[in-house]
Amino acid sequence: MLAPDTASKLKQTPLHQLHLARGGKMVPFAGYDMPVQYPTGVLKEHLQTRTHAGLFDVSHMGQIALRAKSGKVEDAALALEKLVPQDILALPPGRQRYAQFTNETGGILDDLMVANFGDHLFLVANAACKAEDEAHLRAHLFNTCIIEPLPDRALIALQGPDATEVLAKFCPEAPAMRFMDAGPHEVNGIACFVSRSGYTGEDGYEISVPADQAEALATALLDSGVLPIGLGARDSLRLEAGLCLYGHDIDTTTTPVEAGLTWSIQKSRRTGGARAGGFFGADKILAQLDNAAPRRRVGLQPEGRAPVREGAKLFAYAASTDSIGSVTSGGFGPSINAPVAMGYLPAAQAADGTVVFAELRGQRMPMRVSPMPFVPHSYKR
Repeated sequence: MLAPDTASKLKQTPLHQLHLARGGKMVPFAGYDMPVQYPTGVLKEHLQTRTHAGLFDVSHMGQIALRAKSGKVEDAALALEKLVPQDILALPPGRQRYAQFTNETGGILDDLMVANFGDHLFLVANAACKAEDEAHLRAHLFNTCIIEPLPDRALIALQGPDATEVLAKFCPEAPAMRFMDAGPHEVNGIACFVSRSGYTGEDGYEISVPADQAEALATALLDSGVLPIGLGARDSLRLEAGLCLYGHDIDTTTTPVEAGLTWSIQKSRRTGGARAGGFFGADKILAQLDNAAPRRRVGLQPEGRAPVREGAKLFAYAASTDSIGSVTSGGFGPSINAPVAMGYLPAAQAADGTVVFAELRGQRMPMRVSPMPFVPHSYKR
């Protein structure tokens, strides 16, 4: 249990009372009081999402509208391209793209989603970084853009193979959406922003809803046979899917190239592209794109059944004294009934099939570099 003074300092999402009513075990996370699990337990919540559908409260994340003072969404896109290595100008209305804020040395300040809503951009940022992200936008885009945080909105994620069937009852347009489609839609008569996306590797949707109507919408979805899912299963699902968690697998010391996120950087922003560079850390990031990075984020599968957790040091040989990397995320993968992890290794040791050794309780455990994702993605392309 949290001490009363600690608990009183935590923020609450609009679904806080729903979590308590459903038996959520609450823990502090990114300054919020959040459910880590419900009475069903993390294992069942994880498998429910993989086989049917689960509902996640992600209202702690930041939602920001970015509008060009000129009124042209193209100007907002060009302005944002000063801060991210992605092609935002080519993002069509009704579509969403994964991006990263970078710093002067090519490190990642945060990863975020950017959607084109036709007359403005809609950004979703990580909870722990949202204040810094807003300040970053204001510091660099204040001359050209209006930065409008949206604190009166909740955000829920409906994930799993049954997500489309469930959401279709409340939003008839949902089945026709493709992965990364995004825009305004009515859901159960409520004006929402809906994207076909998520962070579990499963098909699903994220729904931005006015805070005062969030509990009613979440209850309606849960009453359709969906289970509430806590942070514990959210973490194991994204780990199996090979997806980065900011502050763990990516941070200000990792570049998008080192993190294996080169797929998110379009040709127009690379060397020789129409708008190459022009973002923070471009020299380093473009050099790594052209010449490879000295280290890489890799998937790791331990031998045996014991999970290898974040922070475990990695060694080239069982008897090595010098660490060559570390685990950044690790745990048990319920979908494959085996432990999984990811971490960083020098490029020379990062090839699939390479065996390295993790330090676990004073022992050296062999781990094999493995392709990611550990569980195939099931997005609707």
